[in-house]
Amino acid sequence: MTDRALYVAMTGASATLKTQASVAHNLANADTVGFQATLSGTVAAPVRGDGLPSRVAASHRTLGVDDSRGAQVVTGNHLDVALHAERWLAVQAGDGGVAYTRAGELRLTPNGLLVTATGRPVLGADGAPLAIPPHQSLDIAGDGTISIVPQGQPASTIAEAGRLRIVAARTADLIRGDDGLMRAAPGAPAPAPAAGPALTAGMLEGSNVEASSMLVSMIQLARQFEMQVRVLQSVDENARSANSLLGSR
Repeated sequence: MTDRALYVAMTGASATLKTQASVAHNLANADTVGFQATLSGTVAAPVRGDGLPSRVAASHRTLGVDDSRGAQVVTGNHLDVALHAERWLAVQAGDGGVAYTRAGELRLTPNGLLVTATGRPVLGADGAPLAIPPHQSLDIAGDGTISIVPQGQPASTIAEAGRLRIVAARTADLIRGDDGLMRAAPGAPAPAPAAGPALTAGMLEGSNVEASSMLVSMIQLARQFEMQVRVLQSVDENARSANSLLGSR
């Protein structure tokens, strides 16, 4: 029975530590624009191998992300966009592939390249990074169309400078990578171009992490881990006592 108690407490403590790391990651991104909280949990996983099937591991699993929308914050910045529900902005990932984000805090580089706040190039409807010509003013329409007044032209001269590549996808069909960007999950349909209004300019979507809830979870997990460690210590003490009694005979 001693080894079973140790095994149960050990697997539980290991899963608790991993869950704590997930909650800590959510807390660290409580102020990150467009961030969606990671959902995680613990599942039972039977241990296969030689001998009787008497062991079940407690395995930590990432269950996806919370698809609820964060607070909508009015910024007045013409490059800020808040994406509508199940709408994603296509960007170029570090490996050159296509990834998706809801972080609509956009910037223009000195060369006119449109990028996210983290420096990822924003893709246009044609799949290429968007480059904006010199301009006096810029507006982004609800469907992602970018209109400018070219440098040196009268205000009545409006030119189209490109269109944001915005796709429609359920959060359940996407998976978050180590870089924080979303990609199509294995076996899920490829995100399709969004139709109709997909964003609101001059606004940003905040993180959907509820800091107070995450702090409560951290406290609960800390207490849970402490109890699991106490079980390990108690089992070890009982084993030492039993060995001492047997040795004295």
